[in-house]
Amino acid sequence: MKALILAAGYGTRLAERFKDTPKPLIPVGNKPLVDYVVDKLQKVQGLTEIVVVSNNKFATHFQKWADKRQGLPIRIINDGTNTPEARLGSVGDMRFVWDKETVADDWLVIGGDNLFDGDLSGFVHFALSKTPAITIGAYDIKDIAAANKFGVIAIDKDQKVISFQEKPKNPLSSLITMCLYYFPRQSMGCLKEYLSVSKAVDAAGSYIQWLSEKKNVYGFQFSGKWYDIGSIEALEEARANYKG
Repeated sequence: MKALILAAGYGTRLAERFKDTPKPLIPVGNKPLVDYVVDKLQKVQGLTEIVVVSNNKFATHFQKWADKRQGLPIRIINDGTNTPEARLGSVGDMRFVWDKETVADDWLVIGGDNLFDGDLSGFVHFALSKTPAITIGAYDIKDIAAANKFGVIAIDKDQKVISFQEKPKNPLSSLITMCLYYFPRQSMGCLKEYLSVSKAVDAAGSYIQWLSEKKNVYGFQFSGKWYDIGSIEALEEARANYKG
């Protein structure tokens, strides 16, 4: 099993204050956002490598960060883009990385700014029990009005995803996706199938929505705190309240 950290964004909504710092490397508490992600990944049994996909603007920033880390090996992959307009998007970056891999692996995919309580062991254990189906991380933000900024899902008693709305105008619930996915190696061919019929590569939610309509997808619901670091206000809230 390998982990892929999505970190190729340009942080445009935070650029006014952090123009030369990629969002995952912005500090919260005494360390960068991405360190919280990596610390959780270090505890996942069976994980052999962490891959971080970045853009050309920030790849060296991530390499300097990775060189200081200990534990599981971290490999930085540069997707070659230089501007927000040229970005590959989450799905595009997954394809970019996986096209370079020569060995089939299970992949745990997570956003580099994903700040949440708890560890990943329960998520991975649940995902393995549902293989070859795909599993996604879910969180109840308890605010239906605010859910329209995210992918909104409904799950049945077996935690199977039975509906998925990508940033709906009128959300059906406040249960949203977290940019956390488990893709068993048996599911890797689905991405090529999706890209043959869709050009929506910017948000992974579009891919998950398509998958949930074609395949079995399960949702693992996290409790505790979760922060969407998409604005200065959200960042300051996390800095004030998140304890890691």
